[in-house]
Amino acid sequence: MFTHTHTHTYTHTHTHTHTLTEATCPEWGRSKPEPNPATHDARVEGTHPGQDASPSQGAPNGTRSPDPPESRHRPNPLRHRATTPPPPSDEAHPDQKLSVCSKLCFAIGGIPNQIAGSATAFFLQIYLLDVAQINPFQASMVLFVGKAWGALTDPVVGFFISKSKWTKIGRLMPWMVGCTPFLTVSYFYLWYVPPFTSGRFIWYLGFYCLYQTLITCFHVPYSALTMFLSTNQKERDSATAYRMTMEVLGTLVGAAIQGQIVASAHTLKHCLNHSVSADHPMNTSVVEMGDQIIKSPKDLYMIAAGVIGGTFLLCTVVMFLGVKERDDPYAPETEKSIPFQKGFVLVMRHGPYIILTASFLFISVAIQLVQSNFVLFCTYAVDLRDHFQNIVLTILLSAVVSIPLWQWFLERFGKKTAAFCGITWIIPFIIMLVLIPNLTVAYIVAVSSGLSVAASLLLPWSMLPDVVDDFRLANPFSKGHEAIFYSLYVFFTKFAAGISLGVSTLCLQFAGYSPRACQQHPPVVHTLKLLIGVAPVAFIATGVVILLMYPITEEVRIKNKFSLDQLRLTLYCKRIVL
Repeated sequence: MFTHTHTHTYTHTHTHTHTLTEATCPEWGRSKPEPNPATHDARVEGTHPGQDASPSQGAPNGTRSPDPPESRHRPNPLRHRATTPPPPSDEAHPDQKLSVCSKLCFAIGGIPNQIAGSATAFFLQIYLLDVAQINPFQASMVLFVGKAWGALTDPVVGFFISKSKWTKIGRLMPWMVGCTPFLTVSYFYLWYVPPFTSGRFIWYLGFYCLYQTLITCFHVPYSALTMFLSTNQKERDSATAYRMTMEVLGTLVGAAIQGQIVASAHTLKHCLNHSVSADHPMNTSVVEMGDQIIKSPKDLYMIAAGVIGGTFLLCTVVMFLGVKERDDPYAPETEKSIPFQKGFVLVMRHGPYIILTASFLFISVAIQLVQSNFVLFCTYAVDLRDHFQNIVLTILLSAVVSIPLWQWFLERFGKKTAAFCGITWIIPFIIMLVLIPNLTVAYIVAVSSGLSVAASLLLPWSMLPDVVDDFRLANPFSKGHEAIFYSLYVFFTKFAAGISLGVSTLCLQFAGYSPRACQQHPPVVHTLKLLIGVAPVAFIATGVVILLMYPITEEVRIKNKFSLDQLRLTLYCKRIVL
């Protein structure tokens, strides 16, 4: 809180400098009047720099200078938000509006990550157990170590990105374009069953860690690319909404593609009597029929991997051709990149970032718990195994449709209010699903939960650029910190996912879970209800309480926007004068 208050004191102090500096920018061909105290006071209070002054401003006797009549309505370039000398072209204007095509191409770039993430989240565990046929402990190690490794690579990749130099295609784009071919290959071999059996654990552990490393090399610069699309907050928010819509759509497509292709691999009829216990001899039929069962699934999973891997290549090409990465043209030439160690300390001491990250860390744990255990919950706790695919698709379809709704809501009521309302909306429906195990209730919960899923995806990525702007005001002569912000945020969310997956697996193991049982023991059923109901509600409540302390309200965001525009304009004017 202290850091944030200091930020605005700093900003208002520099507003005075901006007003005085405007008189030293005569390159636009008009002599500048002396600054009026009323104008200065209005700017300190956050008045929009584009507002017209009163007629008495600019002349000692209260009259206007004898300008031509048509010039009285001509906008003052120094009072317009962060404009360049007139008339600026669209290409040179840093605050230009992004075209719909650019926003779509940017959003399309994020689709493959979500398609692959959806496929691995819902199907990798059952693939390792039933198709690759490694034991449950090894499967848990592959999933946990892979997630933990992916989390550790985020700050490392962020470090190297912060050291990257600007190229003809930008500073972030080379990372995404360069890693895409290798990412496609690693994803394909993650779903390939090698001919040997003794070393399959090492095979899948190695390729899953490699995949996590390469997806980090793609996702961290892609997330930070938001800050290099435009300096206009509204345009960045709009691009983020496009991105979240496409990413939720990608999650939907991933679940649909993977599910439809490999569905027949898991439609075994060995559980005709669902009352069979975990240790009944009928359950061993899966092992006896192993060769017959996994012969076709191997090919099905490879086909699905090839289709999803191809989306990485296609979508990256579209993004490369349709998105232009822009550096901040108003940054001073003496600006130096922050050393990673110093940047890490500055970021971790920035109050708004810590609060936002901590809040969505708990919320992310709740979402991961529900996602990783939802299949087991539907199968063993509420007897909805035949409807799992449709329920998941309903949730994701509802999320896709509601993204524009939340974008309108955050523009109307502010991002903090939208986050609070969107995240808390899911709590009663989670409780309802656990207490009322009914198919109709399940679909009602699915539609309602999609609203919160959309909010949890859209809001953190829409709020994070505001935190970066707030940091930039507190550190105006810093550069290259964007990758640090985004890499650390992705690190914390991935680490939370790994912890939730590991803890939930251990809970099921202690409860006596049997992977091939037709029916689980009562302790396992109770554990699944806790993992789906009580635990997520507790984590969501904790995250919402932390979110209440988030200091960047809508009023603060607007003030930051105007102050940052004035700071850019002043630095640009000084560069012209010097």
